[in-house]
Amino acid sequence: MENNTLHKLGIDIGSTTVKVAILDQEDRLLFSDYERHFANIQETLADLLEKAVNTLGPFHMYPVITGSGGLTLAQYLDVPFVQEVVAVAEALQTYAPKTDVAIELGGEDAKILYLSGGLEQRMNGTCAGGTGSFIDQMSILLKTDADGLNALAENHTIIYPIAARCGVFAKSDVQPLLNEGAAREDIAASILQAVVTQTISGLAQGRPIKGNIVFLGGPLHFLPQLRRQFEETLKDNAKSFKTPENAQLFVAIGAALMY
Repeated sequence: MENNTLHKLGIDIGSTTVKVAILDQEDRLLFSDYERHFANIQETLADLLEKAVNTLGPFHMYPVITGSGGLTLAQYLDVPFVQEVVAVAEALQTYAPKTDVAIELGGEDAKILYLSGGLEQRMNGTCAGGTGSFIDQMSILLKTDADGLNALAENHTIIYPIAARCGVFAKSDVQPLLNEGAAREDIAASILQAVVTQTISGLAQGRPIKGNIVFLGGPLHFLPQLRRQFEETLKDNAKSFKTPENAQLFVAIGAALMY
């Protein structure tokens, strides 16, 4: 018997990962997952959709694609495409309607989305400084990974100035600290603080980040110490901080809501 169940499918093709979110007709999240695509976007998406079918059973779907790498795929598959900022704004309106500012960090991009006082997005340029890739690159210098960097940073006592606008400049700041015997905990926290500083100074460019602030994207979802350092830096102007349960999938969820 044919399964006539209709679900909304949001697909977020990011710089380093593919994310999918499947909602029912009442916008309840039924399935979500993500994988690094290593430039094999179509194969990665097919794998994620196979997982979804194995979990939910066969279903009909309304797909919507978003993300920095999504337009070409959307044209190839002849399915709707929406800009990331539109997808994020839709998800925030549905699940966090009181948001004033959203800060989103991805694998190679960083964004600040202002929702109060008119919708405006600020985004980094061609350099991946201050993003997930930057954190991964700096973690290697400490012979760990992003989770290990987060764990080290929890026990820091000193913050050193480190440039996050470019991995080359940051390495030139980190390597002397390692050579001089600085505590790995302090270096780890300094790297995360560099991400905070780069995001605020490089993207906000003087516009205040205030009110109800929401954190989105993989790095902010998976690295609580990074969130804490953002909170410490922004606390004077903030009313609240929130990280949604599915913060790393919020763009895909927003795309699904757009159908």
